[in-house]
Amino acid sequence: MSDWLRVGDDGVPRCWWPGTDPGYVAYHDHEWARPMRDDRRLFEKICLEGFQAGLSWLTILRKRDNFRDAFAGFDPVVVSRFDETDVERLLANEGIVRHQGKIRSAINNAGRARELADEFGSLADYFWAYEPATREGERTTEAPIPATTPTSTRLARDLKRRGWTFVGPTTVYAFMQAMGLVNDHLPGCLAGDECRIERRQATLLDPPPGDR
Repeated sequence: MSDWLRVGDDGVPRCWWPGTDPGYVAYHDHEWARPMRDDRRLFEKICLEGFQAGLSWLTILRKRDNFRDAFAGFDPVVVSRFDETDVERLLANEGIVRHQGKIRSAINNAGRARELADEFGSLADYFWAYEPATREGERTTEAPIPATTPTSTRLARDLKRRGWTFVGPTTVYAFMQAMGLVNDHLPGCLAGDECRIERRQATLLDPPPGDR
């Protein structure tokens, strides 16, 4: 058994990083790296990655339901219409991360998300065009997981060109990992094996344009 894998009390081999926190383990097993094409969940995740900056993902995960309530379920149409009253409301909400810059960024990015959906048909069609054709990030070794990749750098650059904020290459790569554009589960991780099958099935149904 790899030093980087952990076998839980349920006998399931997993990546080491969720530890024993039940919520984090469930996130690892059922969400992280599962191919996601739902626009709201894609928008939610890229916003929450922005809120995570300087914090741990577990902190954000524990507040996620509060974020969903505060940001109208991360409906880009609704969030893009938030005004100064909403900003003040969010700054007073102790259940979320009360960072004015990040709050304003999420509102701004909602408008940019609507523009992407109008241009490409959906956020999913835009983001999944950046799924690496070479399976960059399909973990086959125990080598350290990178913080950024050439693909995440290109995607971050394009998002910034389109007016998005809090979308640096590291934030974007974390988004790609979580939404299944890449699969960074360690070899031998049961969830990783399942994600690998799901990604290949998704590719057969909707072949990606390739790495650009």
